[in-house]
Amino acid sequence: MTVHLIKLSVGIENIDHLARVQEGRLRQAAAEGREGRLFHRTRHMPRRSEELLDGGSIYWIIKGRTRARQRLIGFESDVDEEGRKFCRLMLEPGLVPTEPWPHRPFQGWRYLEAKDAPPDRSRSQADQEMPEEMIEELRDLGLL
Repeated sequence: MTVHLIKLSVGIENIDHLARVQEGRLRQAAAEGREGRLFHRTRHMPRRSEELLDGGSIYWIIKGRTRARQRLIGFESDVDEEGRKFCRLMLEPGLVPTEPWPHRPFQGWRYLEAKDAPPDRSRSQADQEMPEEMIEELRDLGLL
């Protein structure tokens, strides 16, 4: 059964900003002669790794709302320069916008059951012409 992760994306302004940061990390790795692989570093290896790799994604919370997801493709354990263990959550390139569901802040990451995950965003032509903030405010008012 598929399960997902949910994580706050601290310091990120919007989906485009997250995409630019990730692209920058890939470019930097290439410039340094390292293999350009996309990952998020975390302290702990997920215990439910098999369920996560069965189609699971990491859902990014940006500015208090779940905004995008990214498919998880693997996990790698490693040790840093100071001897502390950490895990790389290996990510598939490309962000999939989701419906911007509100979410409270928390530390680290949490498991997210598939039934509780926000749906991928389907944008009508009208949505594409409105600013993101306006769309959210209209949704909060129940007008969209």
